[in-house]
Amino acid sequence: MSPDSEIAVVGVPLDINSSFLRGAAAGPAAVRAALRCPSANLCSESGLDLGADSRWRDAGDIGSAARQPSAAMIEERVRELLGQGARVVALGGDHSISHPMLRAHAGVHSGLTVLHLDAHPDLYDELDGRRDSHACPFARVMEEGLAKRLVSVGIRAGTPHQREQAARFGVETVAAGEDWRAAVASLQPPLYLSLDLDVLDPAFAPGISHYAPGGLATREVLDILHRLPCRPLGADLVELNPGRDIHGMTAMVAAKILKEILALMLG
Repeated sequence: MSPDSEIAVVGVPLDINSSFLRGAAAGPAAVRAALRCPSANLCSESGLDLGADSRWRDAGDIGSAARQPSAAMIEERVRELLGQGARVVALGGDHSISHPMLRAHAGVHSGLTVLHLDAHPDLYDELDGRRDSHACPFARVMEEGLAKRLVSVGIRAGTPHQREQAARFGVETVAAGEDWRAAVASLQPPLYLSLDLDVLDPAFAPGISHYAPGGLATREVLDILHRLPCRPLGADLVELNPGRDIHGMTAMVAAKILKEILALMLG
């Protein structure tokens, strides 16, 4: 797969694996609406005009909020897109989508490094009796050897169990408030990016299900993206819950982040 191949943006309207509140299944539609909102434009901070760039496309949704996709359906569709030579960016949906996303990518790219931006480690072995919970995807990813390296930045809500899991799997954790620059500078291809919007402090992103005060500012998240030493080959942007949003603010933040991810991947 060429690093200059087209990018397919897919929506994954899934929240059946959410542990606290439903609503993230409406996230893809809200991000798309914010992306096209006439109050802003499609230019990234690098000056790339995504509105005039034909190297990316909206590839529609996998399933729907009413008929939510299984992990197998997500993996199959993403494998199909990768097989067509596209790079894939997924709009969630809850964070459980990262597991099938990474299963599909690991089938094409060996030795993946994953940069995971989140308030939570998402390393539970199981939560409420479920191993497919949105609190568990990176336990599944590491168990299956889908990633060679997992670097989690912005963490501030890890339980003792999840700390044990991080040590077990060799996860490199940079807590919120710690300097992330060395960890980010050390990242190497093939790189996959997984960004949970609750990595942001709720003041910047109220439209999420799990408030974890003390998080990153929007500018800090953008700085992390702009400092990446290599282009991601795929990404997911998850956990927008429009029902919790205020005047669509978090959706606009998500659209901004999506623009910067696309510009970064397009180079």
